[in-house]
Amino acid sequence: MRSIRLILVGGFLGAGKTTLLTQAASRLIQQGKKVGIITNDQAAGLVDTGIVKRVSTGVREVAGGCFCCRFGDLISSLKRLLADFNPDVILAEPVGSCTDLSATVLQPLKKLYAEMLTVAPYSVLADPARLGEALKADGTAPSPAGALLPPSVHYIFRKQLEEADLIVLNKADLLTKAEVRELEALVARRIPGRPVLAMSALSEKEVDAWLARTLDGTKAGTTIAEVDYDTYAEGEAELGWLNATAEIRPGRGADMPGFCREFLLRMRDALRAKSADIAHLKTLLDGGEGAITGNLTGLNAEPSVRGSVGGEPGGRLTLLVNARVHVAPEALRATVERCLREAAGDKIAVEIRNMASFRPGRPEPTHRFDRIV
Repeated sequence: MRSIRLILVGGFLGAGKTTLLTQAASRLIQQGKKVGIITNDQAAGLVDTGIVKRVSTGVREVAGGCFCCRFGDLISSLKRLLADFNPDVILAEPVGSCTDLSATVLQPLKKLYAEMLTVAPYSVLADPARLGEALKADGTAPSPAGALLPPSVHYIFRKQLEEADLIVLNKADLLTKAEVRELEALVARRIPGRPVLAMSALSEKEVDAWLARTLDGTKAGTTIAEVDYDTYAEGEAELGWLNATAEIRPGRGADMPGFCREFLLRMRDALRAKSADIAHLKTLLDGGEGAITGNLTGLNAEPSVRGSVGGEPGGRLTLLVNARVHVAPEALRATVERCLREAAGDKIAVEIRNMASFRPGRPEPTHRFDRIV
């Protein structure tokens, strides 16, 4: 059995993991490689899965918990990909609110499945807007001025960085060189000895450089972080989680990118009024041949809406909504339902087919290694 290269990319919600994996898959496919992708979420109906399926046919989804708690499902997905798709490289993205992946996923993979997989160095992405906020909090004291996410959520962010083989400062194209140097210095002070790569997942050249570094790397899971599972569980439970699927029927003259943008703006305004910080809010409006993706990563951020859909008035489109917000699940559900109706107005019909809103349960990993393999 040949050994397949497995690249896991972690990082907090909204850091740009799916963008990086989608771009990386596209670049590898252009090089003639077959690329499998495994997505992961606390519930089914994941926007990321819909996005990556537009790049690769070799996609599997692990739902119902993070890779660490659904390790058996991860292995089953890997084996199915190998048997059915025969990829050269597999890209995988764990849940954005999970940490301790080195101890619970990387070490078990290296120990138990070395003949099947070669695990690449573990990259953890960081959004510059969240990085300073998280590293200046110590997990027990009040969060820095202006921060709305509580200390236990910042604790998860920092633990993700501590277990990285490579910290990727994503969205660096939005920063000045001085701002990049300042954040690199902050990482060096708080997490000494960890290499940092500043890049943009939207740049083909920089994605190629990251891929070359990752594929050439030989050491994966070189650090196991000390994780307090009580604080970890508390941090995950602070976030309301929502996955929804809706049927959309546009009428004559309906502006579908405008509808997606208006929904995100109304969500931002409604949550801002509640001081309920957005960890990540993303949408996918799928029209078959075309699609519109939407992202919002904070109460002070502007929505990003890309793509287009065709189709005649009265046609049927599918909308996926994923929201991770510092608010009670019941309030999040009501806000999503109201904002969808308001954004649709009288030109678009919206029928919600499925909606799950909840708080993630306490992490219970299948394996946890206490030393490096």
